Amino acid sequence: MTTITAANGTAPAPASEHPAPGTEPSEAELASYTLAAARAEAIRREAEAAAEAQRIRAEGEAEAARIKAAEEAERQRLANERAAMRLEKERADHEARMAEARARKAAAEAAAAEQRQAAEKQAAAEAAAAQKTEKAATRWRRTAMGFYALCAAVALPVQMAAFYDPYRMYLLLAPVLIEVSALVVLIGAAAAVTDRRPHWHYRLIAWGCAFVAAGINFTHGLEAFDTATAVGTAIASIAGPGIWDLHEHGRIRARDGKLSWTQRRAARTAAKAEAKRRAEESARAEAEKQAAEEAARARATELAAQRQESYPEEWKRALELAAALGETDVTDTVWARAWDDLHALPPGQTVDSIRGRNQAARRVIAAKSEAPGETPRKITSGQVATQMPTPRTRARTGPKPTPPVRRRGDTPRYSTGARRAASITAKQATQKEDK
Repeated sequence: MTTITAANGTAPAPASEHPAPGTEPSEAELASYTLAAARAEAIRREAEAAAEAQRIRAEGEAEAARIKAAEEAERQRLANERAAMRLEKERADHEARMAEARARKAAAEAAAAEQRQAAEKQAAAEAAAAQKTEKAATRWRRTAMGFYALCAAVALPVQMAAFYDPYRMYLLLAPVLIEVSALVVLIGAAAAVTDRRPHWHYRLIAWGCAFVAAGINFTHGLEAFDTATAVGTAIASIAGPGIWDLHEHGRIRARDGKLSWTQRRAARTAAKAEAKRRAEESARAEAEKQAAEEAARARATELAAQRQESYPEEWKRALELAAALGETDVTDTVWARAWDDLHALPPGQTVDSIRGRNQAARRVIAAKSEAPGETPRKITSGQVATQMPTPRTRARTGPKPTPPVRRRGDTPRYSTGARRAASITAKQATQKEDK
C-alpha cells in the first residue's frame, strides 16, 4: 500500500494507515484519508502548475532572448548599413567636391589664361594703334612743314620784288624776315602746346605775319603783275601758316581730350538710348512693385478672412486691440498680442494642444522604454477554479459581482477522495457560518 503524505509533510498515524482487517474505517478516518488524498492531489497539481509555469516562463524568456538577439542583430545590421551608406555618401560628396574644386580651378585657370590672352591682344592692339597714330602724326607734321616751306617759296619772290631797290639791296631780307618770323612764332606755339602753356598769343602773332605777307603779295602783284599772281601769292602767304596751325589745333584737342563732332553725336545717341532704357526699367520696376503690393493686399485679406472664420473670439479681441491702438488693419503684432491675451501663448498654441502634445510624448516614451520579452503576459493557472468557495474575508461593499457562466464539461471531474474532501470542507464552512 502506498504511503500518503499529509500537507505538512508528516506521515499519518499508524492506526489510520493500517486498519485492522475485517473492520470498516470510521467516518473520521475516512475524512482524514480523504483530506490527505485531496491535499496530495493539490500538492501534485500545484507542483505540475509550478513546473508548467516555470516551463512557460523559461520558454518566454528564451523566446524573448531570441527576439531581442534577432532585433539587436537587425539593429546592428541596419546600423552597419547606415554607416556604410553614410561612408559611401561622404565619399561621393568628397569626390564631388574634389571634382567641383578641380573644375573651378580649371575654369579659373582657363579664365585667367583667356584674360591674359585678351590683355596681351589688347596691349598689342593698343601698341599697334599707338604706333600707327604716331606714324600718322609724324607724317602729318612733316607734310605740314613741307607745305609751309612750299608756300613760302611761292610767296617770297613777289615780296622780294616789292622790296627790290638797286641802291638798297638789304631790303630784300625784309620778306624773308616776315616769313621766318611767322615760322618761329609757330614753333613757339608748338612748344607751348607740348608744355601745356598758353599758346593763343603765339598763334595770333603768326597769323598777323601771314596776313602782312599776304597784303604785300596782293598789292604788289596787282601793280607789277596780274590778278592771278596777286591772289595766288597772297593765298600762299596765308596757306602755309594756316595748315601748320591746323596741325597744332589737332594736337591741342588730342591733348585736352576733346571729342570730335562724330564722337559727340555718338555720345548724344548713346545717352538718349541709356535714358530710354532707364525709363523703361523704372516703369517695369514700378509695375512690379504695384503688382507685389496688390498681391500682398490680397494675401492679407485672405488671411484676415481665414482668421475671422477659424478663430472668431481671437479675431474679435484683435479688432478691439486694433481700434485701441489706432491701427486700421489687424497686423501680425496685434494678432499675436490678442492671442497672448486669451491664451497666454504664442499664436497657434493652446492649452489643449499642449496637453495633446504632452500625452503623445508620454506614449512615445512608454513605447520606447519597452524591450522585447518585457511586456506582461497573462498565464492561466491550473490551480484556480471559479467553482471553489472563496476564503472568508471582510465584507465587500457595493453590489455582488456577477458569477461566471458555467457549462457542462468545462471542468474535469474530481476524484472520489477530492469530492469527499470538498463536501467535508463545504459542511465545515456552513457550520462556521451558522455559529
